[in-house]
Parts: sequence; C-alpha cells; structure tokens
Amino acid sequence: MSAAVARRPAVLVYAVALTAYVAAVFHRSSLGVTGVDAAERFHINASALATFSVAQLAVYAAMQVPVGVLLDRFGSRRLLLTGGALMVAGQLCFAVATDVRLAVAARVLVGLGDAMTFISVLRIVAFWFPGRRNPLLVQLTGTVGQLGAVLGAVPLVALLHHASWTPAFLTAAALGTTVLLLVLVAVRDTPHAGLAAAVAPDLATVRRRLAAAWAQPGTRLGLWTHFVTQFSGSVFALLWGYPFLVQGQGLSPTAAASLLTLMTVATLACGPVVAHLCARHPFRRSVVVFAITAATAGVWAVVLAWPGRAPHWLLVTLVVVLAVNGPGSVIGFDYARTSNPVHRIGSATGIVNVGGFVASIALVLAVGVVLDLATPAGRSTPPLDAFRWAFAVQYLLWGFGAVQVLRYRNAARRRYAADRVAVPVPAAA
Repeated sequence: MSAAVARRPAVLVYAVALTAYVAAVFHRSSLGVTGVDAAERFHINASALATFSVAQLAVYAAMQVPVGVLLDRFGSRRLLLTGGALMVAGQLCFAVATDVRLAVAARVLVGLGDAMTFISVLRIVAFWFPGRRNPLLVQLTGTVGQLGAVLGAVPLVALLHHASWTPAFLTAAALGTTVLLLVLVAVRDTPHAGLAAAVAPDLATVRRRLAAAWAQPGTRLGLWTHFVTQFSGSVFALLWGYPFLVQGQGLSPTAAASLLTLMTVATLACGPVVAHLCARHPFRRSVVVFAITAATAGVWAVVLAWPGRAPHWLLVTLVVVLAVNGPGSVIGFDYARTSNPVHRIGSATGIVNVGGFVASIALVLAVGVVLDLATPAGRSTPPLDAFRWAFAVQYLLWGFGAVQVLRYRNAARRRYAADRVAVPVPAAA
C-alpha cells in the first residue's frame, strides 16, 4: 500500500477530488432549476419553497468550523466519502419525497455533505502539491467546480421534463454514487501512507484561534466582502433566478436554464481575471469588491425598472454580471490568508465563509415572503411586479454590507500601518 500511494500521481488524486467538488456543486444547484416543479409537487407557496434552500444553506454555514476540526482529525478522504454519501442520501430522499418535511430533511443532508467537500479538496491541494502552486490550484478548484452548476441546469431540466421528478433525482443520486466510488479508489490524504492525520486541537485551542482570527480586522473585512459580493448571484442560481425568468419574465424552462448555464460559463471566465487583479494590486482589492457590488446593483436596477418584461440582451447582461459575484466573494478568503498566521488560516476561512451564506439565507427568506405578500389572492404564480418588489430587498443588504466593508477596510489599514514590520504580506485592501 505504501509504495502504491507513493507512486500515485498527484494530478490523479486532485482530479478525482475536484470531480467530487463538481458533484457537490451539482447537488447544491439541483434545486435552483427545479423550484417551480417543487412548488407544484409539494403544493407550497414561495415562502415554504424558500425553506428548502434556507435549510441547505444554514447547515452549510453552521458546519464550516466543525468541519475544519473534523478535517484535521480524520483527513480529506474520509470527509469526501462521508460528504458524498450524505449528498447521495439527500438526493434519494428528495427523489421519493411527497411530504415537505422529508424534502427539507433531504436538503439538510445535501447541505451537510456539501459543507465537507470544498475544504477537503483544499487540504488535498496542500498535501499533494508544493506551496507555490497552492494559490493557482485553489482558484482552479473554485472555478472548475462551477461546472457542476452546468450539469444542474439544462441537462437536469431536460431530464425532469422528459422523465419526471423521481427518475431525475434518482439519476442525480446515481451520478453522486459513481463519484463516491472514484473517491474510494483514487483519493488518499497524503503522498505518504504512514503519515497519520493530525490530532484535532482541543476545544480551548479552537476557541482561542477563533477569537484571535475574529479580532483581526482583516478577517472581518473578508467576512463582509464575502457577504456583500456573494448573495445576489448565489440566490439567483440556487433558487429564485429560475422562477424569476420563467414566471416573471415569461421565458421557457429551457431558455431559463440556458441563461443559468451561461452564468456558470461566465463565472469560469471571470475567476482568473479577478484573481489576477487581486494578485497584481493587493492594496486595491476593495476597489474590485466595490466595483463588482456597484455593477451588480446597477444592472439589477435597470432590470427591475424596465417597463414590462426585460429584453433578452438585458437578461444576458444580468447573468454575466451576476457571474462575477462568485469570484468576487473569493477575495474574502484572500483577506483571511493575508491577515492571519498559518495556524489560524482555517479558523479565519471558516469565519469568512459564513458571511455570504448568512446574506444568502436572509435574501432567500425575504424574497419568498415578499413574493407571497405581493402576489394577488387567487393567483397561483407571482406576477412580474411581485418579483420586482422581492428582488428590491437586495439593496438593503448591499447598503449594509458596503458600509461594513468600508469600515473594516479602514480598520485593516490602520492595523497594517501599526504592525507593518510584523506583517510580511499586505493585509489591507
């Protein structure tokens, strides 16, 4: 076994681990294009439908710090296998569910498994590749992983409409099972078979690291960066974009799914550009954050104010701008990396990752509630005006998040000026 592991190519291990993350994004995104069908299947309104995504996102956000501790104790392979099994179980439950409670439990399982995947792949990168290649591979992981959303768009919609609900999600579970078997065969935690997983730090140590990471203004700058840049694109892709395009804008299911696919493809193209800008101009990262936020809010303003249904070119512009949200949110992790010592990176990253998902949960719930309130009595689907009021809630989150980014950018710059000699890498924006 030892020699076999030593000879195992790092690229093979990483490729299979990356495939596991692609599958996780597919499972995560599968609700986004099936929201309309889910509302009909479970006979629920928009607020109740929102609980599906809220359950999934809340579990994902809540598990970030615990998963980091488990990862240190058990290693990437075990967590990838456990996470994959949980997501397969969730899709199986979702396939057969006719009761809302079982459906929500299914999304909880998906969120729990999803929470274990990305961070496990990053640990694979750290152990199998030299440090100089880590930044590129981390960006590659986050970007290529979005291909899972492509699988969760047009192909899943086509399967759903041709084979019905249960076969579609059973197929999703089968895909997850196949990836699970690949992980079982190909992935190992390190190139050295005899290297045991590190002992998990005790609770007191975890608390001290979290407190120290939180006390660092750069960590909180990362959290609010993640908050203000991620939620609009995330909520659009995960739940409310598809109903908005189909019910509000009158597009066919295939056309709506195609726009969501375009959004994912644009994300793949934008990721390296954002990474390059941040690497070239580390003291101007907040300028990129504000530019992405302003562009997103501006395009949404045009879409929501357009008289009647928006033209196709404007909807294309919207999804392309939303595509930059994901790469923009990764800037938050860069703040965590450059503001904390190595032994606190995990704690700081967990804190940052909570920001965008808390904002997404708030928006998912708010859109659902506003849609129900703004939909005329007796009407089965929300009108375009209801969607306009619902998506206008985003401006409250953008305003609050932008103020916090500005606040902690200034605090981080003051801390950097005070600790300039002790900090080898620029920590401010």
